[in-house]
Amino acid sequence: MKCCCRRTAVFRQLSLRDTPARRFAQVARHLAGSGRLPGVRSGSAEIGSIRSMEEGNKKTMEQKWKKFFGYYKPYLGMFAADMACALAAAAVALVIPLVVRHITSSVIYKQPDQALREILALSLLLLALVVLEGVCNFFIATVGHMMGAKMEADMRTEIFDHYQKLSFGFFDDQKVGQLMSRVTNDLFEITELFHHGPEDVVISAIKFVGSFVILWNVHKGLTISAFALLPVMFVYAFYFNRKMKHAFKQNRARIADINAQLEDSLAGIRVVKSFGNEQIEKDKFEKGNHAFLESKKRTYFVMGTYHSGLGAFTTLITVMVVVSGAFFLTRGTMEIADLVTFMMYISTFTDPVKKLINFTEQFQNGASGYDRFLEILAIEPDVKDLPQAEEMESAKGNIVFRNVAFHYKDGTQNVLQNLNLNIRAGEYVALVGSSGAGKTTLCNLIPRFYEISEGEILIDGKNIRDLTLKSLRSNIGMVQQDVYLFAGTVMENIRYGKPGASDEEVYEAAKNANAHSFIMQLPMGYQTDIGQRGVKLSGGQKQRLSLARVFLKNPPILIFDEATSALDNESEKIVQESLEKLAKNRTTLVIAHRLSTIRNAERILVLTEQGIAEEGTHEELMKKQSLYAHFYQMS
Repeated sequence: MKCCCRRTAVFRQLSLRDTPARRFAQVARHLAGSGRLPGVRSGSAEIGSIRSMEEGNKKTMEQKWKKFFGYYKPYLGMFAADMACALAAAAVALVIPLVVRHITSSVIYKQPDQALREILALSLLLLALVVLEGVCNFFIATVGHMMGAKMEADMRTEIFDHYQKLSFGFFDDQKVGQLMSRVTNDLFEITELFHHGPEDVVISAIKFVGSFVILWNVHKGLTISAFALLPVMFVYAFYFNRKMKHAFKQNRARIADINAQLEDSLAGIRVVKSFGNEQIEKDKFEKGNHAFLESKKRTYFVMGTYHSGLGAFTTLITVMVVVSGAFFLTRGTMEIADLVTFMMYISTFTDPVKKLINFTEQFQNGASGYDRFLEILAIEPDVKDLPQAEEMESAKGNIVFRNVAFHYKDGTQNVLQNLNLNIRAGEYVALVGSSGAGKTTLCNLIPRFYEISEGEILIDGKNIRDLTLKSLRSNIGMVQQDVYLFAGTVMENIRYGKPGASDEEVYEAAKNANAHSFIMQLPMGYQTDIGQRGVKLSGGQKQRLSLARVFLKNPPILIFDEATSALDNESEKIVQESLEKLAKNRTTLVIAHRLSTIRNAERILVLTEQGIAEEGTHEELMKKQSLYAHFYQMS
């Protein structure tokens, strides 16, 4: 009991401003002293550990912001022009009150004619300064913002390119809506941060320091009165700054959840309507929407406190200047022109505080989005090219599995274990077995959609890990049960198999896939828009377009993953003819649901959770009256 109380006391002593490394060190020091944390020593060893952790955190922060400022590099010319305009605008703001002070304290006391001439000249100067300020602000608002937008576009391109590099294992664990949010919402505020961040800091510094120096030379006592509240103001801003950062980060997470829910509901709208479950989807969306609303409420409370507090401080500064100025005037230690000058400068030296308000909002929005952006970039792809990877020319198609084992990232049990298989070049091999036996997994390992856990896979005697992913996958064509067609025309979808193909090549591929006739019956033929995911086409038509895509690619290795299982008999027959035509003289692996479609396979492999249980031709396996015969009779 005593030990427990002592430990609680240690936790209570931890300051909220301590770094995680220091907090860990304090707890570790206490536990080590009591002998309850083996392997942790006090003294110099502990200090070295703390120092190492802090240096690591410091290095990480340095790398983070070094990368951030690196986005300015391509636009240094625009950045320099933007900063020059910011400096000029700040300088004008400092000069105009000085000109007014000169008029009120000196010019008006001269002879009328001379005073009029000087006032006209100074009026022209003031007009020129106003025009200069307007031009500078226009440049900042247009070209400066474009600089930020271009940098944001660069980041969006970078994260999209990174998505393309990540393996299936990453996307298995993610929601599309949340990934989209990283590309859109999370980067939106970064435009403002890139543009206004350095600009606001520089303008604020010049105005603050410049106005202080000028006012100090005008009247020291009133300057002290005017600036007395500013330290308290900055402490207030710093405190709520930390609260705002947390609030904005929560908002980013909640809006990503809403995007994910919205994308999921809209993508499955046909299923929703077929079951009449619109209300269920409304309830699910409302739950996420309410969570976002609550997050917004907390954010607006912090923002409201922040804005109202700083606004009150600004008003108090004006009150203090008026009261102190009146006191100095009654004592005869100050002229009315100096008080007018101070009143004009109040907005000049409180403007940096307003800039700070805007900057902190932009910084919290931008920094939270930037952190989420970096989280994605920090994820290394599970499958990537080795430094010495070589290009694979046109493959012959001999595939060998040697002692291959595989389990998914989050699983401990192997889906495939000690698998040995030799598929000859040009051989037609069918894979059958119950669900979960690993048929699709086996096929997905060949193009390295996932990385094997043990063993090796060879194509034409070369380990697939020693080949570049692009060249490996260019030699493999896949036709899956769940066909994915992109929004666009028939022509665009077929040409996806070979982006540089001519129209004639596309027509030929469509004919080989038995798709040309139905395409020509569409309203605009090959230029017909097929809708999102090919929603305007039937299942058989979509499957034939996917086959045409593979015909156009013309790969030496083919993988058919239950390509006809979802089709009606008539469509299945047409697609099956196309499959057999495509499979000629190519190494072909077929995962079959309807076993009648693979009777002509040269070799049939029966997979179970223990591996390959049977193999042979259809006739050989039927004679055994074992697993294959059982599956065939059930199909």
